[in-house]
This record gives sequence, C-alpha cells and structure tokens, in this order.
Amino acid sequence: MLNPESPFTHIALAGRRNSPDLFGPLSVLADFLVRRGYQVSIEAETAAVAKLAGYPSVSAETMGINNDLVIVLGGDGTMLSFARRLAPFDVPLVGINQGRLGFLTDIPQAYMEVLLGDILEGRFVEEKRTMLRAHVQRESGSIPTEILALNDIVINRGSRGTVIDLSIAIDDQFAYSLRADGIIIATPTGSTAYALSAGGPIISPTLPVLVLVPVAPHALTHRPIIIPETAKLTITVERGNDVSLHGDSQSQIPLMQGEQIIIKRSLHRATLLHPSHYDYFSMLRQKLHWTETPERLRVGLEEPIL
Repeated sequence: MLNPESPFTHIALAGRRNSPDLFGPLSVLADFLVRRGYQVSIEAETAAVAKLAGYPSVSAETMGINNDLVIVLGGDGTMLSFARRLAPFDVPLVGINQGRLGFLTDIPQAYMEVLLGDILEGRFVEEKRTMLRAHVQRESGSIPTEILALNDIVINRGSRGTVIDLSIAIDDQFAYSLRADGIIIATPTGSTAYALSAGGPIISPTLPVLVLVPVAPHALTHRPIIIPETAKLTITVERGNDVSLHGDSQSQIPLMQGEQIIIKRSLHRATLLHPSHYDYFSMLRQKLHWTETPERLRVGLEEPIL
C-alpha cells in the first residue's frame, strides 16, 4: 500500500543497456515497487534489453516529464548517461550499483529493497550536482557543437597525435598556455574520475568550484588549478592534430587547430538521492579502501558497504 506521505507516486526504471544480468534485479525491483503501490514504467531501451513484460515503456524524455523519481541500475557510466538526459527535467535519480566502484550508484544491489524503502518514505539525502556545458566555436555560419557533462569535459590528443598546445583564458582573461597530452575540466563529481587518476584533488560535491587538471604536461610546473564554478573558460587549440573534445568519456567531437571551446556551468543540475545515512567521506573511505591497513585486514574489521 502506497504511503500517502511518500513524495513519489510514478517511478521509472532504467538500466545498463549491455548488461546480460539486467532481467533479474529489474524484475525484483519492479515487483517491489508495484507491491508498495507505485506506478512503474521502464525506459524504452532498458525494456528492450531486459524483456520484462507487463510494464509500460517510455522514452528518456517522457520519463523525465511524467515521473517523480528515476531509479538507475548499472554503474557510474549508466548513471552519467541518464543524468545528462534527465537534468533538464529536474527529476531526481537513485543509483543501484551493478558496476565496480559506484561513486554515483551508491546503493548495493543486495540492500536495494531496504535502502529504497527508506528513500520512498522520504528519508534521504538530496544533492544537486553541478554540470558543465561546452560548445565549439566553428567557422562563421556553422552550427555550434555542444556537449553536456556531469563528470568532466576533456580535450586531448588521439592515438595518432603528438602533444598539443592549448591556450586557456578564464573569464576572457588569458591565464596560461599548456603543452600536454590534454586537459581535464572536472566538476566536484568528476574529481574522483579521470581527474583523480591524472593527479587532481578530490573535491567535496558541496563546493561550488571546478578543477583544471593537465594530462601529462610538458612542463612539470603545470599543476591542477581550482576555479569558481561560475567562471567562463575559453580554450583554444593552438597546435595539434587528432585532437578531440570529450564529455564524460561518452561523447566525442573532433577539433581542428585554431578552434575555440567555451566551457561554462550548465543551467541544469543533476539531482541525486542517497540513503539517509549517506556521508560523502564515509563513501570515499569505503570505495577507496582508505581503512584497509594490514592490521584491519588480518582481523576482518573492514566496514560494511551500506
């Protein structure tokens, strides 16, 4: 029976398209929600993969218009994809982890019914995550090409290219030139992704900042720089071939020498819901195994991931 005080009535389910194990957990989750009185629909591509009968299928756009909540089963890549598509509709997302680390899909599949029960009753932590929008300044008369990202915007060389020269301006003021394999412009959400592996800092998602992280810079004095999220970035490809612009590692635009990329904070934000006990640093401690010292491993004192 649906709790009349629940903030949700219509819930859409979405999953990783190439997952061979989607049917089982999706079926369990849909049945769990229906038994509690919720109206359940399934995103069209997810429905085609899972072949779960008895539920209406909806496009991503319709899913954003007609639902109070979207539950995503998959890894962080799946969550990133749906976050970008649903951000304009301001519909909250919950992630069930079927991937590896799961920084965004932070509910373990084994505990999904218990933890979702709390969220559905209104006991959750809500986060608004900054997103980025980048567009390429093409020749006069051509249509600008845009990318939306939750994690990061990356400009880098391809496998056939050499190091590239970039010019970076912040709020229309020249900041510096960079010769490197590329540069990562990351949100706090993306600070634990590619930016982290390139030597960038971990940034709390509550901070209104962006981080610029050079990738294999030619000069060792180039270091990550943190700037306000309100800043406008203008990056010019001064020299290089086989250069590309990437958003969340899921979309790609080839770049030509002389082209400019304008990067700004998006007008839209991704809304994520977490279990009521969620704590960002506790999540980092568990996902990054900060407490797995030899002493703790010997006595089996690792924290459970909940």
